[in-house]
Amino acid sequence: MKTTKVFGFLILLLAVNFTFAQDELQITAKDSIVQSSWIVGVGFNAVHDSGNMFDGLFNVGSEWNMVPFPSRVSIGRYFKNGLGLEAIGTYNTYQEGNIIEQRVNPVDIDYYGLDARITYDLNKILGQTAWFDPYVGIGAGYTHANNLGRGTFNAVVGFRTWFSDRWGLDFSSSGKWAMSQDNGATNHIQHAAGVVYQFGIDKGLSKRGEEKLELLAAIEKEKQRQMDSISEVNRLKDEALLAERLEKDRKEAALAAAEKAKLDALNKKKDELKSRIENLGYVYFDLNSSVIKGKSKTILNSLSLIMEEIPTLKLTITSHTDSRGASSYNDRLSQRRVDTTRDYLLSKGISEDKLVAEAYGERMLLNECDDNTYCKEEKHAINRRSEFIITDF
Repeated sequence: MKTTKVFGFLILLLAVNFTFAQDELQITAKDSIVQSSWIVGVGFNAVHDSGNMFDGLFNVGSEWNMVPFPSRVSIGRYFKNGLGLEAIGTYNTYQEGNIIEQRVNPVDIDYYGLDARITYDLNKILGQTAWFDPYVGIGAGYTHANNLGRGTFNAVVGFRTWFSDRWGLDFSSSGKWAMSQDNGATNHIQHAAGVVYQFGIDKGLSKRGEEKLELLAAIEKEKQRQMDSISEVNRLKDEALLAERLEKDRKEAALAAAEKAKLDALNKKKDELKSRIENLGYVYFDLNSSVIKGKSKTILNSLSLIMEEIPTLKLTITSHTDSRGASSYNDRLSQRRVDTTRDYLLSKGISEDKLVAEAYGERMLLNECDDNTYCKEEKHAINRRSEFIITDF
């Protein structure tokens, strides 16, 4: 008996490996499907009203009537039991020259339809899929076609194919039988295709998810049965080992949390420091000049105070020109500007090893004012600058 139970458990483990290979044995979002929702749709419709519903069914050119713009809207509520309630509005035009009620239509005639129907999701019978939903349904409505109003009994067959939980395509064909043909109203077929969107979604486990859940429960039950058969001494030993492992995990988690908190504090400090430096603004230069003046000196004075406050702070100074003049000249000019910027900070007592200077000429403009674009002086002035980038602190 004991051998039989062990053999059964081995078979259970093999089933896990084959059924869920390459997949961690746990319930995930992939194991869920939409069970109920609201669906709205927008699309096209084509009407076949030649006088005999199934005569010339595929004579698209001479017997199908369509308009070249979205002509169908729908909204429906779909339930977990597979039933759905849907309201549909359609517009169309019986086109001149098409066969309508066994006659050649002499002029374009408007078509209007307002229908309600009950549908049933065939996946409840065939088995659920995440992307393909065939359905059938019945309903009733009112149609004004060929200048005749009529109530109709409707039957529909169709399917939806889904690209995600929310977006999909809907294709269907509906037979519409006139409730009364005393006034000459005929039966007809209406085809539809469109885009659908789901909202108010309620999800549940798919068949695969239910199998996983059952398998997880079976494994847990088997584990419990085996644990119950272990002697008290071994059980206590296992509990001690488990407690030791949990304590180790707790300490590692605490250490990781402390490291994260330290890193977060460091990043926060860096962000605050970056904001302080950015709020100072750039050092700007006059045209063809590398002389530091007025407000720029105030900015550099404030920057030197920050560097004195934070002795570990290191910066990269980048200097730039506008696009006017030769590129080679602008390279030399930006080099002079970065040198004067650095020299000013050095004159304030900042150590040379805390500053790196980089000159970019006209290669890093802040706006559209390149060699091919006319700009006013105030726009060119934006590009004549020195910037400060934190490299370490």
